[in-house]
Amino acid sequence: MTVLDDWVTAVCAELDLDPAGVPVPMVLDVARDVAHQVVRPGAPVTAYLLGLAVGRGADPAAAAERLSALAGCWPVDLGGSTPGD
Repeated sequence: MTVLDDWVTAVCAELDLDPAGVPVPMVLDVARDVAHQVVRPGAPVTAYLLGLAVGRGADPAAAAERLSALAGCWPVDLGGSTPGD
């Protein structure tokens, strides 16, 4: 097991979730897309929003695909920065 696997297992135990149902690679892919194509601080916020949507019944894979697509077509801001970036 990796440190990430251990962390996910511990968090799932704390939140009474089944770690087998956590799509870690999918969440990491969405976070990567947002961090690289939009803004780094958007990655954890987007992961949280994805979790909210899934908790409200959204299909995880479909929601992740939509968010990655949105990040992929997000306009690049070459001049600005975001607090925490």
